[in-house]
Amino acid sequence: MANGFLMEICVDSVESAVNAERGGASRIELCSSLLDGGTTPSLGLLQVTKQHVRIPVFAMIRPRGGDFLYSDREVEVMKADIHLAKSHGVDGIVFGALREDGRIDAELCSELLAVSRPLPVTFHRAFDLVHDPIIAIETLISLGFERVLTSGCDSTALEGLPVIRRLIEQVVALQREIFREF
Repeated sequence: MANGFLMEICVDSVESAVNAERGGASRIELCSSLLDGGTTPSLGLLQVTKQHVRIPVFAMIRPRGGDFLYSDREVEVMKADIHLAKSHGVDGIVFGALREDGRIDAELCSELLAVSRPLPVTFHRAFDLVHDPIIAIETLISLGFERVLTSGCDSTALEGLPVIRRLIEQVVALQREIFREF
């Protein structure tokens, strides 16, 4: 972890993963179709990437571009993709699911978390489309997500910095509350 922060790079090719590692990345988020916002990588891409980098590789689980509302069949695909990624040595899972009202789809996320365990799980940038980021972060913490990818619900993390600061403050406050209970 250089300079006190962890750098995760989203890539969609083996070459990009190798270059990210050479450039100091601490972790890779592997996906396909970056132009569509990232979708589930092929097993071949996952396998060859794992052969060429030493840093952890987290796989995006997203059956298609577009919104983050999934049909029952898409959920079946997501669960199958998680099982397959795990069996091919992925180090972590990245996904996100929302409801039509802009809230986290807690029920679906809970199902996908159960399939993903014991691997660490990240909620992806679907977070940037939530209706209320403070309520959303509390929901994700209660579900057991270890990390959240966000630009602070803005175009860039720099523009979203005020929201990111509020989210960090909320997480710290929740952690203090949890530790007070023990």
